[in-house]
Amino acid sequence: MPEARANSGDDLWERVAGWWQENFTDGADPEYEEQILPLAIEAAGDAPRVLEVGTGEGQVARVLAAALPGRDVVGVDLSWAQITEAAKRGQGPRYARSSADGLPFADGSFDAVVACLVFEHIDAVDEAVAEVGRVLAPGGRFVFFLNHPLLQTPGSGWIDDQILDPPEQYWRIGPYLTEAETLEQVEKGVFIRFVHRPLSRYVNAMAAAGMRVEHMAEPAPPPGFLARAPEYVEASSIPRLLLLVATKYP
Repeated sequence: MPEARANSGDDLWERVAGWWQENFTDGADPEYEEQILPLAIEAAGDAPRVLEVGTGEGQVARVLAAALPGRDVVGVDLSWAQITEAAKRGQGPRYARSSADGLPFADGSFDAVVACLVFEHIDAVDEAVAEVGRVLAPGGRFVFFLNHPLLQTPGSGWIDDQILDPPEQYWRIGPYLTEAETLEQVEKGVFIRFVHRPLSRYVNAMAAAGMRVEHMAEPAPPPGFLARAPEYVEASSIPRLLLLVATKYP
């Protein structure tokens, strides 16, 4: 579940916790099941100590714990509703309430930090990335998932222009270089706050925190998502997800 700082409307995440738990966890969402969870397991590798930032109700943390018996997994989130539910679901990980820009752990406490679709909801992004670098042990990896900063920019979308002769179909990209906050209605009555930033902002923050990007993936939307969103089929060559894996300098 995404998390935000207290001065950014963290009560919003308390209000949408139930919606998130119903629609995106325990097999409910094909993008998580078919794409995000397998990628997280692969990228975390054999790291014995893993922190998930913005863990929500613990879906990713549980999968990471199950993937390697004996692995120590800790999840943090700012939402009491999500942390409470995560603790109820159990299955291995430990949980704590915390913001991303003030992690309550000693330097070098983890061999991997995972953040899944979280940082586009955080205001203090430079401080949060710096905290990831601080709690990572030398050689540890940062597994960083985002809604694709270029191709999922606010205002982006599939255009099927039948007025032109010949007709044109293309993916429109919104104002990529402009950092902007939006409050998007993702479902009737459900609003989520996003902060758009260009990719360079994140990569430079990682470099400043002593990390370098070692791997990048832009996977196509998985079949289960396309089955549920047929309007996206024509744009299936446009990725929705970006994965960066960065390593802490030794």
